[in-house]
Amino acid sequence: MSRYRLLHAALILAVAFAAGALPAAAQSNKTDRGQAAAVNTELALAYMRDGNLAAARDKIEKALQQNPRTAKTQMAAGFIYDALKDVRKARSHYDQAVRLGKDDPDVLNNAAVYFCRTGEYRRGEQLLLQAAESPLYKTPAAAYTNAGRCARGDGRNKDAEQHFRKALGISPKQPDALLQMAEVSHALGNGLQARAFLERYAGVAPITPATLWLGRRIELGLGDTAQAQRYAQRIKNEFPMSIEAGKLFDEEHQGRP
Repeated sequence: MSRYRLLHAALILAVAFAAGALPAAAQSNKTDRGQAAAVNTELALAYMRDGNLAAARDKIEKALQQNPRTAKTQMAAGFIYDALKDVRKARSHYDQAVRLGKDDPDVLNNAAVYFCRTGEYRRGEQLLLQAAESPLYKTPAAAYTNAGRCARGDGRNKDAEQHFRKALGISPKQPDALLQMAEVSHALGNGLQARAFLERYAGVAPITPATLWLGRRIELGLGDTAQAQRYAQRIKNEFPMSIEAGKLFDEEHQGRP
């Protein structure tokens, strides 16, 4: 083979090698940026937990520059801008997290809690139901309970009741769902049902001034003033410094039962 042909063949091989190396280098750079974004996302969340929101914002912005296309980074940005009370940015990042993590029930649940808390009840409820129905989600009872809370916030007690019943169908001793069912049943005028759910709740969770106050309201609604008074006495004896004890004091001085 002539010297010219050898040189030509070498050039062809060099060009082919370079062409193959470019995508590999690009892929390596993309991987590096993705890893750097993941590290900065974790650092941002750590700073947020420590209360250093300025540092958290700087780290999450760096992570977003490095790789904005992961649900985790977008969710972290939502958390941080929510803490910073930047409603526009927080909502935008939660929207993007849902778009990128539409098949991740944890992403759906976290975003839904935000939407429910900020008054987007229907959207939050829908996302929670998607999370609850996903076979990948480990705590569907919690998601159904949160969906019920969301519906309650929207004034739809009947829808809320259905969600709480689904939660209890999965986890019959779920305290929050039991308490929510007691409250919803009372609001819907089902006093006996409310009493039963509150008794079930008392069997699995600590009593608080709020639950004793609910018990008193339920018994007054049922016309059982003696049982209502027993609840009131427990509030005074067990939680004398509570808001509920203060309400009882005010009622007694205003001459109300």
